[in-house]
Amino acid sequence: MDETIWKPHTTVAAMCERDGHFLLVKEKVNGKVVFNQPAGHLNPDESLLDAVIRETFEETQYEFNPTGLQGIYHFVPEEAPETTYIRFLFCGDAGSQLNGALDEGIISAEWMNYDEIRSCREQHRSPLVLQGIDDYLSKPPYPLDVISQIFPDR
Repeated sequence: MDETIWKPHTTVAAMCERDGHFLLVKEKVNGKVVFNQPAGHLNPDESLLDAVIRETFEETQYEFNPTGLQGIYHFVPEEAPETTYIRFLFCGDAGSQLNGALDEGIISAEWMNYDEIRSCREQHRSPLVLQGIDDYLSKPPYPLDVISQIFPDR
């Protein structure tokens, strides 16, 4: 029996919309400038909600208040077929933007409308960027209470 256990990368992302504009990050990844929702990996002993709040702040300096779970996505990048991501996309409200430093690799936080986002599809970090926005525009989110926030004592 093979002792190897497949372990996908668990990531979170934030969907923030204001007056028809969506919050994206412009970042440099593997030498390319790309657009993505504020997103990142779940840390050990961190809840999904804490992770998306932290990642949004680190990448944009906006405070994020999650209001729903927009979707859960399974993604295998074409350029790295040995890697699998499970992405939890949260919708919510962006609050105040503070004046701190952005995460390494982040160029800027930008508010873009749907047409602007569609027109730069070739610069999206993954197809999940536009898919998440399309889902947000066409499907209601799940309530946050579908996610358990209770962790057993260790």
